Amino acid sequence: MSGLIGKKIGMTSIFDANGKNMPCTVLEVGPCVVTQVRTEEVDGYSALQLGFDDKTEKSATKADLGHAKKAGTSVKRKVAEFKGFDEDYNLGDTITVEHFSEGEFVDVTGTSKGKGFQGVVKRHGFAGVGQATHGQHNRLRAPGSIGAASYPARVFKGMKMAGRMGTDTVKVQNLRVLKVVTDKNLLVVKGCIPGAKNAYVTIQK
Repeated sequence: MSGLIGKKIGMTSIFDANGKNMPCTVLEVGPCVVTQVRTEEVDGYSALQLGFDDKTEKSATKADLGHAKKAGTSVKRKVAEFKGFDEDYNLGDTITVEHFSEGEFVDVTGTSKGKGFQGVVKRHGFAGVGQATHGQHNRLRAPGSIGAASYPARVFKGMKMAGRMGTDTVKVQNLRVLKVVTDKNLLVVKGCIPGAKNAYVTIQK
């Protein structure tokens, strides 16, 4: 579906018309520039490639510079493709947060916070502390048995074990748009989204 690229500003809470306090996330959305137009004839599918947030030419590659020059814009830090735009856009056109309206529902995709190497209690929600007496030693947060010895004599694929946690692509669906602040390019959605502050996200209708 159609959408835009944005940046997570942070979380806050606002009151609705009934006086209910609702947690919400503030996003800086757009303005996004059309950096490439995909067509059925050339690419086999229809889509728009959008760019967001300027990058200095010093830190850009020659390929990035040429790509941006063709669109008549500056080099962008974040680029993503979106399908399903009803309007026709050309290279260099700008799409703002006005693409969204209050009351509609959106899907937000971002990269979750990295937690590093974590044990099974934090990573998979294992119970951890079991019987703490009767000879219990130092196995309060251990995973326990991961497989029998004689048969199958191996550890099955997908066994929940300790390991790297976080930095995954996560999509949160059906978040209601509470407010659109056009003069500051801000979008306020109900609930929380993945990622740290200033992390890039994509917002789809």
